[in-house]
Amino acid sequence: MPPNRYFECGSCGKEFPHGFRARDNHCSSTGHSLPDNECDTCHRFYKTERACFQHMDDCNHWDRTFYECDFCDQGVRYVSKDGLVQHEYDEHNYCSDCNRVFQNYNNLRMHLNSRTHRGSSLACPFCGTGFVNGTGIAHHLEAGSCPEARGLNRDQMYRFVRSKDPNGVISKKLIGWIGSDRYEPTENCFNGDFYECYLCNNEYSKLAHLAQHLNSPRHQSHLYHCPNLDCRRNFKTLAGIINHFESESCGVTRFDKVQRQMDGFLRGQHRLEF
Repeated sequence: MPPNRYFECGSCGKEFPHGFRARDNHCSSTGHSLPDNECDTCHRFYKTERACFQHMDDCNHWDRTFYECDFCDQGVRYVSKDGLVQHEYDEHNYCSDCNRVFQNYNNLRMHLNSRTHRGSSLACPFCGTGFVNGTGIAHHLEAGSCPEARGLNRDQMYRFVRSKDPNGVISKKLIGWIGSDRYEPTENCFNGDFYECYLCNNEYSKLAHLAQHLNSPRHQSHLYHCPNLDCRRNFKTLAGIINHFESESCGVTRFDKVQRQMDGFLRGQHRLEF
């Protein structure tokens, strides 16, 4: 294929002997695109970005700002700041905003999803308290910690999720389930030294602490499951499965999508579609 003689439209191939302004006006009026990998200075364009860069190096045709990686010995360059930032994330576990290098990508990801970068973007629909992520707001509601929704608990949240998840994408269809079991331990649980849980043998110094343990999700039914067929982990709380999603450990969804889903879901705007 011979090199192009004039500036061309990247969509229809029309040539413009009078220069790039005529071509750019054509693209603006028609909605057409400029050619991919076009030289910054002349009318030449190439099949690959690498070939275009080589041409501009050889002819000194560069007319753009470069962003160069300080970590790479070869002087890796990017034409956009976003490209460099993503490279630093992927290859060097580096956060340029905080000037911090992390031991691994997972630690970097947790940092990027923390309050430092996210703020408190999710608000409780009842009391307005801000949370960094969906896990925090789910735990807030399941634990009955919301001052404006004291009646909410793990069971109520499960029923709400079931109403928004009729196909059981994440909620388990528990036949005959009417609610969490309630336990009232007595002094008979004292083994001479501690109050003992006879389900798991954990020991507590106070009867109230044993009661709190028994009525926590620890010994309750699994209410949720991961929809990833290669995972299918079970969870006893909404906060637990949301945390699993946010960790991106099985690849079923992305952190940002979880936040969008949780925000709309808790306001009753849509069903769950992880």
